[in-house]
Amino acid sequence: MGLPLAEAMIREQAERRSIDFNRRGGALTCWYDCFGFKKFGNLQRSSRLQSARGMLLVEDTDSHVTPPSRRVALWNLPLGGVRHAAFDEQSDEPAWQGRAGDNETMERRLPALPDSLLLEIFMHLEHEDVLSASLVCRQWHAVSRDEFLWRQLFYGYYRISRAVPRHPAATSWLEEFKRLYDTIPCVEVQTLKEHHDQVLHLSFSHSGHFFASCSKDCTVKVWNNDPEISLLHSSSMRRFNWGYTQFSQFNADDTLLLVSGVYIGPQQASSGEIAVISLDDFTLLSRVRNKPYDVFGCWLNETHLISGKLHWIGNMTSCSVLWLNKAFQDVESENVNVVKRLFKFQNLNASTIRTVMVADCRRHDSPDLILNYEEQRAAAEVAAALTRTSQTCSVPHVFDLGSDSEDEAASGSEGRKSTDVGNPNLGPGLEELLDDIYQGRHPPVINEHLLEAKVAEYLGKTRTRPAEPELLIPSEVQEPKKYLIFTMGSLTYSPHQIGIKRILPDQMTTSGPVLGKERSTEEFFDSLDHVIDIHGHIIGMGLSPDHRYLYVNSRAWPTGYVISDPMSPPPIAEEIDMHVLDLKTMQEERQCLRAHRAYTPNDECFFIFLDVSRDFVASGAEDKHGYIWDRHYNICLAKLQHDDVVNSVAFSPMDQELLLTASDDYTIKVWRSPRVVRIAQPRRPQPRKLLFSWLMNVKQ
Repeated sequence: MGLPLAEAMIREQAERRSIDFNRRGGALTCWYDCFGFKKFGNLQRSSRLQSARGMLLVEDTDSHVTPPSRRVALWNLPLGGVRHAAFDEQSDEPAWQGRAGDNETMERRLPALPDSLLLEIFMHLEHEDVLSASLVCRQWHAVSRDEFLWRQLFYGYYRISRAVPRHPAATSWLEEFKRLYDTIPCVEVQTLKEHHDQVLHLSFSHSGHFFASCSKDCTVKVWNNDPEISLLHSSSMRRFNWGYTQFSQFNADDTLLLVSGVYIGPQQASSGEIAVISLDDFTLLSRVRNKPYDVFGCWLNETHLISGKLHWIGNMTSCSVLWLNKAFQDVESENVNVVKRLFKFQNLNASTIRTVMVADCRRHDSPDLILNYEEQRAAAEVAAALTRTSQTCSVPHVFDLGSDSEDEAASGSEGRKSTDVGNPNLGPGLEELLDDIYQGRHPPVINEHLLEAKVAEYLGKTRTRPAEPELLIPSEVQEPKKYLIFTMGSLTYSPHQIGIKRILPDQMTTSGPVLGKERSTEEFFDSLDHVIDIHGHIIGMGLSPDHRYLYVNSRAWPTGYVISDPMSPPPIAEEIDMHVLDLKTMQEERQCLRAHRAYTPNDECFFIFLDVSRDFVASGAEDKHGYIWDRHYNICLAKLQHDDVVNSVAFSPMDQELLLTASDDYTIKVWRSPRVVRIAQPRRPQPRKLLFSWLMNVKQ
C-alpha cells in the first residue's frame, strides 16, 4: 500500500471534523479546504496530520537533506486498539504494521512526535478537538492536559482579558473551563403553564424545596422543587380587591410567605398591600397596606416585615414612612404592639422611596471580586479618603457612579458633602430669600414649584436628625449589621439613587414606644447613612447570597444631561447596565455588566428582577431573553429564549445549576446545566456485537 493509497483511504473516510497541519517555516496560518481540513503552515521541517473518524495520517518532510525525505504514518484508531503503518516515499512499502489491540507494542514502536510539537499543534485546535485528540494515545492524553494549553484555550474561547487571574477557588485551568462550559443552567428541561397571564416574579425558599410565583392573573402559586417540578398550592387574591400579585419572599425559616400586590381601592385608586400566608396550611395570617405599591415590602427577621406609607406635603414634596409590622397577632399577647414606625425620610422633586430590601451583613465570606485590577489602587485611595472625611462629617456619603474616573467621582462626592444632596439648581436658599423680603430688597422672581423646593430644602437641613458619625465609617470589625436598602431620587421622580440606612438592634422589634425612638421637636426626618447616585433609571436590584454585593440594573441617562423640570426625567438608554456595589466598602466594585436590553420609555419603565448565586448572576430583559454572567470574569455566558419579556429570574439557593425564568408569555421555564441533564439521562445499554461474541465463544 503506497502513499497515494494511504491518502485515498484518509479522504475516503473524511466526513466531519478532519484536521490537516502543514508546517513550512514561518508564522502559522490556517484555512479550510473542501474536506473541512484545518491547515497550518510553518517550520523548516514540515509535518502534516490528518484525522477522519479514527484515521490519522502524519506526513513528515525534511527539506534539508538531498533528496528531500518524505515519511508518512497511517494510524487507524478503533476503540479496541491501534493499527499503525509507516511508509517511506522511496520504498513506498510499509515499514511496520501492528495489530489491533496491541497497544503496548504500538506505543513502543510508534514514531512519536515530540511533546513540544504536539503542544504547539494543540494550541491551534478548538477545545473539542483537543479532547478528541486526547483519546489517541497516552502521550497525546498527557499533552492535552497541559495547564499552559488550557490557559490559552480558556482566555481565547471566553474572550477574557489576560489581566484577569483565575478564579481563587479553581484548581486547574481545565477544571475552570469545564465549570463555565458545563455547569451553566442553559438547557430548558420543563415549561410551566399554570399561570393565565403575565408572570411577574419568582422567589425560592431558603431551603430550595419550594418556590413561589406571582402573576397578573392575581394568583400566588407555591411549587414543589422536585426533579419534576409540580404545583403545590394556588391562592387567588381577587377577593381582597387586588389587581395583581407582583412580589413574594419567604421568611428566614421558610414558615411564612410574604406576598405583595396592587390593591384597587375606591374610585379605582391604586396602592399596595402585603399579605402574609402560613406555609403550614396556606391560611392568610395578616394584611398590611403598602404605599406606593412598588415599595414591595420585605422581611426584617422571621416574624417582622417592613412596609411603606407615603404622605404628600406639597405638590412636589412628600415623606415616606417605613413601618415595622409583626406578621401575626398572638392571641395571648393582645397588648403587645404589632406595628412601629421605623424611619421617616423626606422626598424631593416628586420622588418616593421604592423597592425596599434588607441586607444582613453579619458575614462577608465571599472573596473580593477583584476585576478592575488596574483601578484597585485608585479605588483603595478613594476609600481611604472617604473614611478620613467621614470622621469629621455627619451628613450622608454621596457616591457618584456617573463620573468617568475615580478622581472625578471622589471630588464630586466631597463637594456634595459640604452642601446638600438635593437639586443643585435651587439657587439661593430660603433664608437668603426671607432676608431680602424683610430688609426691603427686591426678591428674585420665583415660581410656586421653586418656592416649594426651597422650603423643602430648608426643612431638610433644619429638621433632619443628624447621622451618627460612627455608623458612617466602614469598619473592618465583623460586627452584626443590617442595612435597609431602597431606591430613591432627588432630581426627578424616576428612581436614580440608592439609599442605605443601618438598622440598629433596638429597632428590630415592635416592642417599646409605638413611634420608636423618641425624637425632639426639632427632628422631623431621619437622615441617610449613604446615598449612591447611579445616573440612570434603576429597574432592578438583587443581593449576593452572603449579602455583601448589591447588583443594580439601570438604564443610563445621557452624559452631562441637566434636569430642569423634575416632572420631565431624562431619556434613558436601551442598553441595561448592571452595577456591582460592595456593601463592605460602599464602593462600586467593577465596570458594569452588559448584554441585556429594554425598550420602554422612562415614563413606562417597569421592574426587571435579577438574582445572584455563588458564581453567577442572572437577569431578565425586554428583548425576550434571560441572561447569565459569571461574577468573577465579568462575561455573559448564556441567553435563555422566551417568546416575550422576561420579568424575573431565580437561582435555587441550594443548586446554582437550576434557574427559573418568568415571562410575559405566561410561562415559567426551568433550566438546568448540561452536566445535570447528562447525569439525569439513563444510560442506554450498548448492544453486544455478534462478531465479537462469536469470536469469544470460539476462543473459549
